[in-house]
Parts: sequence; C-alpha cells; structure tokens
Amino acid sequence: MSLMAEALREQVCRANLDLVARGLVMGTFGNVSGVDRDAGLFVIKASGVPYAELTAEHMVPISLETGKPLETRFRPSSDTPTHHELYLAFPCGGVAHTHSEFATAFAQASTPVKCMGTTHADYFRGDIPVTRPMTLEEVETEYERNTGLVIVETFDTLGLSDEEVPAALVANHGPFTWGRDAFEAVDRADVLEFLARMEFRRRGIAPDAPEPAEFLIHKHFSRKHGRGAYYGQK
Repeated sequence: MSLMAEALREQVCRANLDLVARGLVMGTFGNVSGVDRDAGLFVIKASGVPYAELTAEHMVPISLETGKPLETRFRPSSDTPTHHELYLAFPCGGVAHTHSEFATAFAQASTPVKCMGTTHADYFRGDIPVTRPMTLEEVETEYERNTGLVIVETFDTLGLSDEEVPAALVANHGPFTWGRDAFEAVDRADVLEFLARMEFRRRGIAPDAPEPAEFLIHKHFSRKHGRGAYYGQK
C-alpha cells in the first residue's frame, strides 16, 4: 500500500468514528468509504466490526476497477458494491451510509424529504429523493450492487444533479450521502438527519403548507455553492 493509501485509511477510519460521535449509528450499522482515484482504489469499513474496536487496519482497500478487495485480512462492508457503483457514477470522493432514525423513517415510508425552506436549501438544492422499491430479482441477485444502481437510476430518471443533491433515500432501507471526501459525506449525513427531523415536525404542524418559491431555494443554495458563492470566508 502506498503512503497516500495508508493516509486514506486513517482518514476513513476517523470518518467512521465520526458517525458514532454524531449519533448517526447504533450497533455496527453504517459505513463510510473514501476514494483515491489516482491510485485506483477506495477503502471502506470492515464488516461487522464494533466501532469501539475500529482502527485504520479495519479499513479494507477495494479496487475501483473491479470492486474486489485488494487485501483479504478483513471482509469489507457488505455495502461495498453500493459504494462502488456510486463512485463509478458520481465524481465524489467519499460515501456515507447510516441508519439514522428520521432519515431512515422517511426511507422506510418511501417518502422524499421535501425542501420546504432555506435551511434545507443551504445544503441541498431540492428534495432528497427516494428510490423505487427494488424488485425480487434485484434483491436476490447482486442486491448491494443493485442498491447502488437504483440510486443512480433515480438521479437519471428525475434529472437530478448528484452535486446539487448529494444524498438519496433507498426505499425501505436508509440514506446514502456523498461528498468531496469521507468527512464531507458524514457531514451531509448529519445534516440530512437534522432536515428529516425538521421535515417530520413540519408535517405535523402544517401538512399542507405550500412549497417555497424556486427562486428562494436557488438563492440560498447558490450563496454557498458554485462560482457565485459568497457565504463564509475566502
């Protein structure tokens, strides 16, 4: 392993532990990965290892070309093929998957997290989409790979930008988020959980509230993202 790959292992390990620090996982649920495209690999948490025992050695390197482990000491997360398909389809540097309570509740209800205001628009330009239910064939053959493919299919079908809406809810399963690196993927998972909790409460207060104007959503998103962004320091 190169020094850069070892550094990536350390980074991804810290990002996985950040899931715990942010209260986004319980038990051994959840996983984070990070990619080194120049090296042609990504690393991901080993399957079923308790977070309290997690070290950089438990980050398993995976070939970006084949999706197969480059080492056999530890078995990689069962969600590895999902992460692989997202790396093949989207130009992201990190992917996070959680079973956080409110975002997962929306996924299990097959209901998008609606963009109903500026707090949401500061991070995601539009609703967090939910995939269609997977078919029997998709579940019984290459289930985890098909999970990634159905996320990509959802973005293609809806005409969404994976950079403007870097998150998806897999129907009856849970949320996936991605970003420039593993830490940003985790940060977006955290924000998504907050937005899902807020949207749950909004629905209880005013289930028929009108959606905000698109120009307002665009304004708040573009303040923080893209060439015209002016929020924060240079």
